Amino acid sequence: MNTMDNKLHIQPSSAVQVCLLLFIIMVTTGVLCISLIHDNKRLARAVDKKPLAGNVIIPGSLPQKHSDNITESGSSSINGKNAECLLHPIVIQTASRYQVDPALVKAIIMAESGYNARAISKKGAKGLMQLMPTTAQSLGVEDAFNPKQNISGGVRYFKQLVDQFNGDVTLALAAYNAGSRNVRHYQGIPPFKATRCYIKKVFKYYQIYKDRMDRASPVIKLLSFSYKRSVQEGMKRYIHCIIVLVI
Repeated sequence: MNTMDNKLHIQPSSAVQVCLLLFIIMVTTGVLCISLIHDNKRLARAVDKKPLAGNVIIPGSLPQKHSDNITESGSSSINGKNAECLLHPIVIQTASRYQVDPALVKAIIMAESGYNARAISKKGAKGLMQLMPTTAQSLGVEDAFNPKQNISGGVRYFKQLVDQFNGDVTLALAAYNAGSRNVRHYQGIPPFKATRCYIKKVFKYYQIYKDRMDRASPVIKLLSFSYKRSVQEGMKRYIHCIIVLVI
């Protein structure tokens, strides 16, 4: 009888913890969804989209070099607003590996291809981060249209440029757009309107993504803490239950 009483005391407590955790998840998920909707509207206003060939939508205010020369190569299941969510884990993992701010990686992807995994320019740059064939080959990227390979190669290349220019992110962006040779030749940002516009656009996107990720960070930590605490309490009660049954 004593054993049954102990069991009855354990189960309701565990159920309350689970219900509380689910409630926290529901509330925080709702907050995140509202935040994402708000930020998507901000991003849409900043981008000023216009349709191109096929179903591709590329930011109309991007430099002429990027917007008018990009077309669609086949169809892709990773496009538009869903792309960022689907590619988020890859961006975070790759950015962490090469020690680059993930918000900056997202900004570069947005400026380069508008998150179109099948984007290809007239000059032959391909994929999310618009890698040229020779650059992709040197980075070991076998399929430039593969999101994981393209992001990995693009972030690695950008990190090389950051190191090459002694940690100067602005010069690294200029080199990513206009080539490191031009940056060295002009001993700074090349006097190209497209390049200067590109850098400005990347930093504009960066601020939007950075703000979004900063707001999401406390929620993720809260969920992580709540989950760990729930698991720890659950384990304690499970062990207690086993001990009671054995005794």
